[in-house]
Amino acid sequence: MPDTNLTNRVYNVLFLCTGNSARSIMAESILNKDGAGRFRAFSAGSHPKSAVNPFALKVLESFDYPTDGLRSKSWDEFGKPDAPVMDFVFTVCDNAAGETCPVWPGHPMTAHWGIEDPAAVEGADIEKEAAFVTAFRYLRNRISAFSSLPIESLDRTALGTKLREIGRSEGATSLRPDLV
Repeated sequence: MPDTNLTNRVYNVLFLCTGNSARSIMAESILNKDGAGRFRAFSAGSHPKSAVNPFALKVLESFDYPTDGLRSKSWDEFGKPDAPVMDFVFTVCDNAAGETCPVWPGHPMTAHWGIEDPAAVEGADIEKEAAFVTAFRYLRNRISAFSSLPIESLDRTALGTKLREIGRSEGATSLRPDLV
C-alpha cells in the first residue's frame, strides 16, 4: 500500500523576483491553477513594487488564470516563524538570483528559472502585452515540466538536476555560471 503521506502531500513553492509584480506573480497563479492541488504557490520580491503590473493581471485573466488575492510582497513575509515552510524556491529573474536570499526554514530545493523581464519592455501597449504573453508561456512550460516530475521517487540530487534543467529550457536568460 502506498504511503499516503507522500502521495497526498501538498508542496509549498515560492517564486522570487526583485519587484514581485510580473514574472513571480504569474508563476504563482499558474502553479496554483495547474498544480491541481498538489502544490501551493506563493511569490515575493526582494524589493517589491507597490502593485502588481496590470499587464500581468491582463494576461493571466486572458488565459483564465486566477488573479484574486495577488499582491506584490516582500520575501521577508516568508522568513517569519509563522510563515509556511517552503519545499521549493525558484528565482525567475537574474537580479533576485544574484542577491543574498534569506535562509529559508526547512532547507527547500532551489533553482534559477530566469526569463526576460516583460515589464522592462518599452513601446506601445501591444508590444508590452506581447512580452507578458511570451513570459507567461515560458513560465507555464517550466511549471508544467516541474509539476509532472515524480518528486516522491527522485532523490535530492536527481531532483536538483531536473530543476536546473527546467531552468535552462526555452527562453532562459543567460545567467552568470556562479549563480546557476
